[in-house]
Amino acid sequence: MKYAIIAAGEGSRLSQEGVQLPKPLVKVGGEHLVDRLIRIFMANKAEEILVICNEQMTDVAMHLRDVQRAGLDGRQVPLRFVVKSTPSSMHSFYELSPYLRTSSFVLTTVDTIFRERDFEAFVLSFTDALATGNDGVMAVTSFVDDEKPLYVQITNPPYISGFYDEKVSSCQYISAGIYGLTPNCLPILQACIERGESRMRNFQRALIAKGLKLRAYAMGKVLDIDHASDVTKAEEFINEQCSCHI
Repeated sequence: MKYAIIAAGEGSRLSQEGVQLPKPLVKVGGEHLVDRLIRIFMANKAEEILVICNEQMTDVAMHLRDVQRAGLDGRQVPLRFVVKSTPSSMHSFYELSPYLRTSSFVLTTVDTIFRERDFEAFVLSFTDALATGNDGVMAVTSFVDDEKPLYVQITNPPYISGFYDEKVSSCQYISAGIYGLTPNCLPILQACIERGESRMRNFQRALIAKGLKLRAYAMGKVLDIDHASDVTKAEEFINEQCSCHI
C-alpha cells in the first residue's frame, strides 16, 4: 500500500500567529509533523510514501531530501516528493495522482493528528474493505474542532451516502481528513479538476455521485493544526496517549 501526504499549504495562519517554521516542520511530541506521519506510515507497511510541498518551502524540500537519502531514525524510507505550489489540497492530490495509479493508497494532510492505534485499525479496515469489493474507506470522527467541518451522512451503515457543509439530522460524524482509496477514484479526480473545482469535499461528493462504495470508519479524536494554539492541543493529546501506555 502507498501513503500520500499533502504538505503544500502556506501555513499563513501559523506564521501570522508567531510560528516561524513551515507547518510540515513544526514539532509535536518531539517530532516534525511530516516525520511523524512518515514514521507511522512505515510502521503500517508502506510500499512508498509520497509527499508534496510548495516551492516556497525550501527548508521542507531540503528536509525531505535528507530523509530520502539518509532515512528516518536509522531506517531507509521509500520516499518520493514533489515540489510544486498548488491552489488547493485537491490540486495537490492531483499532482500526486500519477504515482498512485498502480496501488491502493491512504491520503492525508501533514497536520492531521490521531492516535497511532486508531490509525492502524483504520488501515486494517481499509484492507478488509478492499477485499470485499469496496472502493474506499473514509475516516470519520465525532470530535468536532474544525472551523468548517464536513458532515458525513451514513444512511446504510457503514456506507457513506452524502457529504454536507451544514449539519443535518442524520449526520453524527464529520470527515477526519484521512482517505483510503483505490486508483478507481483518479478519473473522478481528473474530472473535478477539469470542471474547475478546487475543494477536497467536492471531490468526495463526486465519488458518491459516481456510485463508488465508500465505507465510513469511525476513529477517535482527530485534530488539525491551523492555529498556534492547536500545537499546544496536539501536544496535550499526544501526551495523553503516552500516559495511557505507562
